[in-house]
Amino acid sequence: MAIRITTDSTCDLGENLAKRQIDVMPLSVILGSSAYRDGVNITPREIFDYVDRTGELPKTAAPSIGDYEEFFARQTEGGDTVIHYNISVKASSSHLYAAEAAKKFGKKVHVVDSMALSTGQGLLVMKAADLRDGGASAREIVEKTKALAPKINTSFVPDRLDYLYKGGRCSRMTMYGANLLRIHPLIEMENGQLCAGKKYRGSMEKCIANYVADLAVQYPKYDRTRAFITHSTAEESIVAVARQKVKELFVFDEVLETVAGSVITGHCGKNTLGVLFITE
Repeated sequence: MAIRITTDSTCDLGENLAKRQIDVMPLSVILGSSAYRDGVNITPREIFDYVDRTGELPKTAAPSIGDYEEFFARQTEGGDTVIHYNISVKASSSHLYAAEAAKKFGKKVHVVDSMALSTGQGLLVMKAADLRDGGASAREIVEKTKALAPKINTSFVPDRLDYLYKGGRCSRMTMYGANLLRIHPLIEMENGQLCAGKKYRGSMEKCIANYVADLAVQYPKYDRTRAFITHSTAEESIVAVARQKVKELFVFDEVLETVAGSVITGHCGKNTLGVLFITE
């Protein structure tokens, strides 16, 4: 019997999933009358094309309780124990549905609210894999990762506010003003909830440089195991600035770069970028 680490597709871990033996439950992305599985048969490019063509954002849907029951049944059929990590319960009903489905399996399935999204969630999943590979018990993994969840820096800076406006997360005037004046607000997770923070102004390259510098000041103590630079198919010049500033201002054992999946991309739009890590 083994411990299996699983998560929702909103973790945005990309190729790291297979490397660390992490299985994924896809959320649904709905474009008009067609439903797709995040990370399986839909790409960010298709979402950008859909929004440009229709002026509407895609809809997203959590897996049902039945979907989670089937998923957990496959994971536990060999007697393995499962620890599953969801996107923040304040961002999706996924956690509630997964927790309800887990009741059917007793102590064989543990469900954890990451209190994050994208690679903020992914950081917790990777930490669980570290602990599993280090010989920790399921109980130890659950307890330690739950304690770490509030310490994850999940933040990002969008290029434009069009997608946030279409999603009802800012007003039309805020969107027009921000786009006209080249204002890029910091979006960060606080207690599992997305909130607007400091406003950066200028080119995205300049804003990302200032954003990473602010992170270094705000979090002088942090877990050096890893950080993620995660973006929604951002221009290379923007990613390069983030890469260089992280190298200058932080010391991580590894810095992983990932492209956000369709669920996250559908809410943020192109060129959004975040640097995510676990704080102390």
